[in-house]
Amino acid sequence: QVQLVESGGGVVQAGGSLRLSCAASQRTFSWYAMGWFRQAPGKEREFVAAITWSADRTYYGDSVKGRFAISRDNAKNTVYLQMNSLKPEDTAVYYCAAGPPQSYKTTLPESYDYWGQGTQVTVSS
Repeated sequence: QVQLVESGGGVVQAGGSLRLSCAASQRTFSWYAMGWFRQAPGKEREFVAAITWSADRTYYGDSVKGRFAISRDNAKNTVYLQMNSLKPEDTAVYYCAAGPPQSYKTTLPESYDYWGQGTQVTVSS
């Protein structure tokens, strides 16, 4: 079992930045591909970004490319999501997820095995 705890959400004005963190409990954290998803009210869960276990590859959803950056520190069992140039449409609950190494290749939530509880991000116009 991997327990994931997100932090760093909050309220920010459009154009601002936030950095989300996701801390994992599992010592084998470095084995997992990690992803970030988000879900706005009344909408399906949307893929945001993913990173391989070794951090040699990253993958982004079209709506966040060039604005968001995913990274990880395996020594700290933590994955990050740096969000810049935020827009009101980025408002959602953001979830981190852990999955087998090949998970980073897909945008499907069902490819990931473990999920955090989510952190709210609200972008005001």
